[in-house]
Amino acid sequence: MPTITVNVDDDLKEQMERHPEINWSEVTRQAIQDKIEKLELMDELTADSNLTEADVDEIATKINESARKRLDEESE
Repeated sequence: MPTITVNVDDDLKEQMERHPEINWSEVTRQAIQDKIEKLELMDELTADSNLTEADVDEIATKINESARKRLDEESE
């Protein structure tokens, strides 16, 4: 099995060391696997899409503006 190296800051390393019962390699492996599965699902869902990157950015901006407006209205 191949080996990879993951860099973490000192604070995170100290927190990890407080939990020696946890297999951090397995936690990392599972996190990578979960991310890959989500990426592959997104690839499947968007495989036939004709949207450009600019189209996606425009839609995302509109969604963010709408959500921000709704949150502002709810907080009034």
